[in-house]
Formats: sequence, structure tokens, C-alpha cells
Amino acid sequence: MVVSAAACGVLLTTLTSCGDGQDTQKSGTPSAGARKDADKEQTTDLKRIPDVGDRLEAQIPDDSRQVVAVYGAGKNSADSTVVLYTRTGSTWDKAADWKAHNGRKGWTADHHEDDKRSPVGVFTLTDAGGALPDPGAHLPYSESAAIQAPRYWAKPYWHDFDYVIAIDYNRVKGTAPNDPTRPQGQSKGGSIWLHMDHGSGTSACVSLPKAAMVKLLRTLDPKQNPVVVMGDRASLRA
Repeated sequence: MVVSAAACGVLLTTLTSCGDGQDTQKSGTPSAGARKDADKEQTTDLKRIPDVGDRLEAQIPDDSRQVVAVYGAGKNSADSTVVLYTRTGSTWDKAADWKAHNGRKGWTADHHEDDKRSPVGVFTLTDAGGALPDPGAHLPYSESAAIQAPRYWAKPYWHDFDYVIAIDYNRVKGTAPNDPTRPQGQSKGGSIWLHMDHGSGTSACVSLPKAAMVKLLRTLDPKQNPVVVMGDRASLRA
């Protein structure tokens, strides 16, 4: 069965997936005061996920104790920062952060097939997999050569899907990441993953360094009900 290209741009028989008032000096370099304030940024005992407004905050399940926050640099930017937060009791701690990429055209609140934008929202994380063996994931992990990026792609993209975590956007939970089923229909896109980075924007996925993917796979635990909160910073705060 040949399926149509999905969010990360794959067309294979078995694979369906895929980047005034500021205290600055005239040069644009942060002033000493700004740097000092940044150094004091709170990273532990947080009452809520930073820079996430009430609308999306309310969508984080009460029983979720792990949040992967994807902060897009701008609505039309492919650059982002991913931060892992973990909750103990009623407060959150920042556990790790990495530079990352999202859809090459940026972000959208109404994602459609091949729009090259990542969807804004809160989504559960329930399934993982990759072309490489399980590195010690807590999420159900599907190792399959069918997930491997095709070799007709440019060489920098060959390892994109060595490790992937499925973002539960328009997919069936409890299935392998490359399962082609799309409950909302093909036009709404799908197969949107956290996967390994190739240094630039994606077709809709979020890409991270290999070390980050290994860290997430070894940390995200279904018992902690992990979710991803993702979008450009303005949309996240709205």
C-alpha cells in the first residue's frame, strides 16, 4: 500500500512520517543588567510552565508530570528551543534544554498536509520507535527498518528517524509511530514526530540533537503522562 507523503515528507510503502524596552546595548548584545537578570531566571519550584498562557496551560492534564515545551522563535521561523520540565508535588523543575527546529515555514493553529508548518497545541506523547534499537525507552518502542529515512533523500537527512517519538496529533495512540491511520482525515496531516535534527527546518516535525532524543526516550515515562506543549512564543503566551 502506498500512502501519501506525511508531515515529514516521506513517501514510502511502510513509512508515513517526516523544522523597545529591552535592556540591550546599541550593538544588540545584552547589557550586563540583562545578562544578570537572565542568570537569575528561576528553573526550580516553578508554579507553572514558563511563558505558557492560561489557554494552553489549561490543556495540560492534571496528572501530567512531564512536559516537553517547544518554544518557537517566531510564527514564520524554523528555529526553536525545547525544554523538558518535570513536576514534583505541585511545582515544576527545568530538567534540560536544547536548540531545535520546527516546520520550515513556522507554526500554525490549523495544520494541513504539506503546509510546512508545525501545529500549535498540547499533545500527549505515548509511542516511540526508530530505525535504531531501543536505547532504553520507557514509552513503547517500535524498532523497524521501515521507519528509516529513504536513501534518495540528501545525506544529512538519512538519520532523521533513527529515534522518534510520536506526537499524538491526528494519530491513533498505542500504535507504531509510522502507522498511517489519521482519524481526522488525510488533509489534516499527521505523522508529526520529535526526531533527530539535520540542522534546518522540517516539514512539520520538531527535530533535536541525538543526545536530546536519547535523553527524552530514557526519561519520558507513560506512568508520568508526558505531553508536548508546542508553538511559537506569541501563540504559547496567548
